[in-house]
Amino acid sequence: MAGAGMSGAGALEAVVIDTPRLRLRMLQARDIAGFVRLADDPRVYATTLRLPSPYRVEDARAYMEMQRAGLAAGNHLLLAIALKEHDEAIGSIGLTIDRGNNRAEIGFWIGTPYWNRGLMTEAAGAMVGYGFARLGLRRIWGGHFAGNEASGRVQRKIGMKPEGVLRQCLCKNGTYYDDVVHAVLREEFVPCVAWSARAAGEAIDKREGV
Repeated sequence: MAGAGMSGAGALEAVVIDTPRLRLRMLQARDIAGFVRLADDPRVYATTLRLPSPYRVEDARAYMEMQRAGLAAGNHLLLAIALKEHDEAIGSIGLTIDRGNNRAEIGFWIGTPYWNRGLMTEAAGAMVGYGFARLGLRRIWGGHFAGNEASGRVQRKIGMKPEGVLRQCLCKNGTYYDDVVHAVLREEFVPCVAWSARAAGEAIDKREGV
């Protein structure tokens, strides 16, 4: 399935990525109530740049439309993070893809009941691995608000290296924040989590990563 992340003229296909504990997949209607409950948390909002607050049912439906539109445009792979055991959506992760420069920005959040369990690192490691192995990206980077050290730890655990601080680069609710940037290149990436990927609806593909 090498290169199977692309289909058609630059479009991305809907994909399911499995890790030992997680499934990264499209958000479904049955997920909405629980997804909204987790997203509508001030502690989650405080760590994200674009998450609406309050987070309502219509925001989850807009998220589902963003998933479809990103796939069609080929510039955004946006997946819900689900616990594999119960297939329950608990967060979100995505790659915003710049094809002209063969790079992507990673972004993510996870519900507060699931913090400090290594789940975000597991999801992010799989997504970065997929971006390099299946989408052929050269560089994946991510930023976080200065002071949000939890996101920085996730980025460093999956092999991203600190690249600098963009001073007062982010504006949220009229307040400017420094953006702490980490990145990893394809040739230096060392897989940190086993994962497998398949097109949505297909049989499970072989395991990749570690």
